[in-house]
Amino acid sequence: MKTFLAFGILHAAGVLGTEFNPFPFSPGFNIAKVVELAENISSHSWEYGVTSQALLELYNPSISVFGAKPFPVPTVHKENVKALAYASQKIVIGVGANALSDGDGAVGDPASMGVSAVLLGRRNNTFAAAATEQLDYVVNGAPRAPNGAISHRVDIVELWADFIYMAPPFLAYYAADTNNATLLHESVQQCGRYREILQDNLHDAPYDGVWEHIIGPQHLDHGLWSTGNGWAAGGMARVLATVMKAPVAKHALWRREAIESLTMWIKEIVDGAMGAPTDEGLLRNYLNDTETGHGFGEVAGSSMISAVIYRMAILQPHTFGKRYIKWADGIRHVLGENDAQGNPHITNLGIATPAVNPLDWNDIIPLTTGSPEGQAFVSLMYAAWRDCVWADKCSRR
Repeated sequence: MKTFLAFGILHAAGVLGTEFNPFPFSPGFNIAKVVELAENISSHSWEYGVTSQALLELYNPSISVFGAKPFPVPTVHKENVKALAYASQKIVIGVGANALSDGDGAVGDPASMGVSAVLLGRRNNTFAAAATEQLDYVVNGAPRAPNGAISHRVDIVELWADFIYMAPPFLAYYAADTNNATLLHESVQQCGRYREILQDNLHDAPYDGVWEHIIGPQHLDHGLWSTGNGWAAGGMARVLATVMKAPVAKHALWRREAIESLTMWIKEIVDGAMGAPTDEGLLRNYLNDTETGHGFGEVAGSSMISAVIYRMAILQPHTFGKRYIKWADGIRHVLGENDAQGNPHITNLGIATPAVNPLDWNDIIPLTTGSPEGQAFVSLMYAAWRDCVWADKCSRR
């Protein structure tokens, strides 16, 4: 009870800008340096988006959808919210698909800045208008697959697992802010429509339930990319939290089914990842690849799946119980240790290694100089574990 009370008090501090320690527990490595590196090396719109989300969950947890009462969306000074101070410098206002950033032909990447834009828009009409324009393009302007799934690419229909972390959480958050139940339901439906196309039906395989990376003519990748599955599960967890907490959904006839479906879809990915063969205790870059150089163990997908488990242990504790938490703890412990060659997985500079090259998922050489999204994923894992400890669902060990 004392821990849970502290959780609520510290969440209040997170929104009010009062004294707040975001790193109360040691994960076995310098998490502050991991976060700082994520901020410093990010250079693309989706990297800014996920880093902003990591900063929000770390430094102002009550504002995040994982907070106890994130709605109505609060009006805060960006100077008091590290994520917003960061995002305000990274958002480049444009038009249409690029309303929040140059997406380089992507629909989802600029949308990853959407939650920050909505929060900034409470005090700045320019950000508010840009968030609305970005949303309008995603929902009404982007190409769609025959089943209604919104394309991740502007010029052609192509579905990427990554999209689920970038666009549906923005749609859901905007919907909660504007009391738009139809839009909130659309965010859930997008997750389901993507699952219809990307889920790999492996049937008896121990990693059944995971998603393929990309379906489309330009960047086709049938592989079971661990980072892509992390993106998808992480995005659906954010949508789930929004549906569970948004006042506009409280009496919606579809709410219960949406919560049950999202929980099941997340569980499918997590179960598949947990059933996949590991490499030195980490998920493989391609989850089932044990024979080629593409299957090396890496930190990004491993960390994000662990973060999802910690979040789901709070959101849906009856479904994500001790077995899941134990698995996530195992990944967290590995990150605090050395690899088989005696090198720390998190260096004294805060670099999380080894990671997949985020700009070339087919690269068989593990990245050891720092992946922006990998750094952010480790940060998200820490924030989720910390909150899980505060909620008396997880152990601080």
